[in-house]
Amino acid sequence: MKRFTLSFAMALIMVSPAALAKTVDAVASFSVLADIVRQVGGEHVKVTELVGPDGDPHAFEPAPKDSQSLVKADVVFVSGLGLEGWIDRLVTASGYRGKVLTASTGVNPRKMEEEGKTVTDPHAWNSARNGALYARNIMNALIAADPQDADYFRQHGEAYIQKLEKLDAWAKAEFAAIPQAKRKVLTSHDAFGYFGAEYGVQFLSPVGFSTEAESSASDVAGLIDQIKQENIATYFIENQTDPRLVKQIASASGAKPGGELYPEALSAADGPASTYEAAFRHNVTTLAGSMK
Repeated sequence: MKRFTLSFAMALIMVSPAALAKTVDAVASFSVLADIVRQVGGEHVKVTELVGPDGDPHAFEPAPKDSQSLVKADVVFVSGLGLEGWIDRLVTASGYRGKVLTASTGVNPRKMEEEGKTVTDPHAWNSARNGALYARNIMNALIAADPQDADYFRQHGEAYIQKLEKLDAWAKAEFAAIPQAKRKVLTSHDAFGYFGAEYGVQFLSPVGFSTEAESSASDVAGLIDQIKQENIATYFIENQTDPRLVKQIASASGAKPGGELYPEALSAADGPASTYEAAFRHNVTTLAGSMK
């Protein structure tokens, strides 16, 4: 009996720290945010994304399986700034009582007038500088959820933050080399406000911050006139929106296609924007390439 007890104790001692390590069960509202959580959390986090690749976080309708994901979660991550108008209903319906972490905390919000109202632009992650802030908020939340792996989260988080800061500096250098007069493009909806402010690019779009908004005939006509007056040469479609309206405007204004952008949804794993870093790099390279 003593021999069995001693052997059992020795077996416990020999169990590796990795075997005892905790895995944080996290839910993230959409694919971009889910990737940032994965990059920071590494092997100590399991992430379920509610809005997957090529999905529209504005128009998302939660299903019963999403409530089940929240019930099992240790922490839920949202971007905030009004992006996930459906999250409160989902939290209530699921009965989830844990923490809902807003990754955009600390962002200087961009506001503008839309249909006579002052609204907040929710697309803060499209500035890599803000992306680094998201990563830091996520790192701190994971440390709070799993203190025993704090050193691991700090190491992964700080390395990823440095990578995003370098990405931000690279993007600024790319656009600084292009004359300001050429830094104008047409996109499907107003998702690049933070990008434009950070990197000196002017974006025009027929639809406002939300893809659920609609443009009047007079708005479209005015946009076509503005594109002609400002000699905007290129238009871009977005992977998560219907491209028909922007193509119609481009046809009427003479703008030529410049490719596809990924402002609020990643591509599938085999696509050009399967991570936040890859999506940002793709957007910068595609936009800058059209201006040279």
